Amino acid sequence: MSTPNATLRQHIRLCTGGDNVRIAYASCGNGPPLVKAANWLSHLEFDLRSPVWSHLVAELCRSHTLIRYDQRGCGLSDRDVADISFSAWLRDLEAVVDASGVERFALLGISQGASISIAYTIAHPERVSHLILYGGYARGKLVRTMTVQSVEEAETLVKLAELGWGKANPAFRQFFTTQFIPGGTAEQHRWFNELERISTSPQNAGRIMRVFNEIDVVDLLPLVRSPTLVLHASGDARVPFEESRLIAGLIPGARFVPLESENHLLLDGEPAWLRWREEFRAFLPTGISADPAFSLLTPRERDIVELIAGGRDNAQIAARLGLSEKTVRNHITSIFAKLEVESRAQAIVLARKAGFDAPPGH
Repeated sequence: MSTPNATLRQHIRLCTGGDNVRIAYASCGNGPPLVKAANWLSHLEFDLRSPVWSHLVAELCRSHTLIRYDQRGCGLSDRDVADISFSAWLRDLEAVVDASGVERFALLGISQGASISIAYTIAHPERVSHLILYGGYARGKLVRTMTVQSVEEAETLVKLAELGWGKANPAFRQFFTTQFIPGGTAEQHRWFNELERISTSPQNAGRIMRVFNEIDVVDLLPLVRSPTLVLHASGDARVPFEESRLIAGLIPGARFVPLESENHLLLDGEPAWLRWREEFRAFLPTGISADPAFSLLTPRERDIVELIAGGRDNAQIAARLGLSEKTVRNHITSIFAKLEVESRAQAIVLARKAGFDAPPGH
């Protein structure tokens, strides 16, 4: 597992929604615009040094200008807000997009951010070039199943958040952490427990969870016309795998990618994260590789070129990608032939000119 990326730089700004709530948003990276809809939990500044989120942020910034924001009531956005609702979340995404000045962009929705992204895509089809939905759902818990038991369970979870979210002892929050990242290390669990504490208040946590339970955008799914990629961990303990199967089945032409993991948020280094990254890169056009020779590379060869450009040797590349050194050498031979170079130094120069340059820790 790599360490949190200290080299990422972002610019944080505030915009104002229709009800005068200030929403904090950040931009980082270079390339075509990629907007990430807010998901719970987030904190723009805290996430950059996170052992849970930083690898994802680094990947999204690698070849795109990433625009992301904290939802109302959370992170660096206004905490004391009258309206926490799905319609308010949609208006906040609209406000961030307008404030950032992007006209057409790829849109990423993670967890409940997927349903917000779907609603935005239907409302503004001319602006969304590509739609990526990961670990998402179109139906909240109480829309999926409305029984006495499911209502009691949902309300128990809300009360658990309201009682324990702000306490110094993380015992209450640990329950939620093990749903999000059951395969996490002790350090990752400690960090996620702290994110829960600092990202929002116990009262807001309860209000937000109640809205989650009532989300329903199923009727919008057949109306999506943007190219769509849907990914979901098969063992996800937070959002059922079947929810993304439903989404992919109802969005015309959507590509569905099952991921072998129990984590709702994929962790750096696990095979499912490497698969997620390959699918993401293959799906989205980027500003990288103006040199047509790079278009000949496979996704795995592009991974290796990125690590070569970042100064990694063969042993480090093998360890990072879970390959043998012999396999890495074979890939490099193929890369040199496709790029028409004779040495590693020549490959590094060409790759960096084309925009490949993995920052330390990526």
